[in-house]
Amino acid sequence: MSALRVSGARDAAGSAVELAVVAGVLTSPDRLPGDAPVLDAAGLTVLPGLVDLQVNGAGGIDLTAEPERLWEVAALLPAHGTTAFCPTVVTAGERTRAVALATLAAGPPPGWTGARPLGLHLEGPMIAPARKGAHPPQWLVDPDLALVDGWTRDAGVAIATVAPELPGAIEVVAELARRGVVVSVGHTEASAAQVESAARAGARMLTHLGNAMPAMGARQPGPVGAALAHDRLVAGVIADGHHLDPTTLRLFWRCLGPDRLLAVSDTTAGLGLPDGPARLGDQHVVVADGTVRLADGTLAGSVASLLNCVRVLRDTTGCSLAEAVACATTTPAALVGERSLGRLDPGAAGDLVLVDAALDPVATVVGGRVVHDRRRG
Repeated sequence: MSALRVSGARDAAGSAVELAVVAGVLTSPDRLPGDAPVLDAAGLTVLPGLVDLQVNGAGGIDLTAEPERLWEVAALLPAHGTTAFCPTVVTAGERTRAVALATLAAGPPPGWTGARPLGLHLEGPMIAPARKGAHPPQWLVDPDLALVDGWTRDAGVAIATVAPELPGAIEVVAELARRGVVVSVGHTEASAAQVESAARAGARMLTHLGNAMPAMGARQPGPVGAALAHDRLVAGVIADGHHLDPTTLRLFWRCLGPDRLLAVSDTTAGLGLPDGPARLGDQHVVVADGTVRLADGTLAGSVASLLNCVRVLRDTTGCSLAEAVACATTTPAALVGERSLGRLDPGAAGDLVLVDAALDPVATVVGGRVVHDRRRG
């Protein structure tokens, strides 16, 4: 039976904690066998493993261009503090989605370690052409029940981003929600009323609030106003220091709080790479100065880790570390129905990240197994 003791850490609130993982699950330290290995966490803060619901790639691998490399991306994420994620496939042809689903269903190769994939986030192709952002226009389509045939949570689709103003969208939203898929409003020109119609049909989320959608106006609140005024919709927020003005991020925090502000990285193949050319699906992009952009300057995802977004969220809004961490742990875990993740309570999954005073990852544990420790050299 695998076991691990984490000794000497403090939690996000600053309290001293001793943690134990047995058979992949957090438990009381007095249940550990005497010979259990110890992970020294002296001087470090222990957080639940971070849960990122929008990951386009990492380490030079784009999950839309190369969906068969999903497990390679998953292996890279613990070094950045992420222990569970939604592999994100942007607008593409049917074959790309089929390969991604088949790769997920096949499971990891022998001996693999890494972050847990929770199901795909299909960001497109049912999005508004005028708000496509970096998505390739040739693959955009109107919502259709035939298109989403087989898109179920059991088949591996966790989240689908849809523009609710498109013809046929509300019917598709309702059907996907019935199948257990989290429907997210995004890449959209929807009115607030159209967002509300999608919410009544079962939509529960907005994709990267404030990006790829119109700005909120006094008489045209649009998706942003709908999200801020709604009492149940969860809003994905890219707090990387580039996608949102600091004042906008502070406004979102004040309106949404830790239960409805969902921190996502929207990170790309550029995560962990130096500045230079990269890919996002069919598009060539450039990584420079902490951003990913098309040749015309359009933002095309980020190169931030989710842990970096937690840091920016805390430092920009003045919220506590515990509140910022909740946006990247309990909030995403609850949204996709994975309530064993994102907590440090007995019975929760043994997924942990140890960080230093700068909130940089030092060691990461997935299911009680140390899969990253920078101190090992």
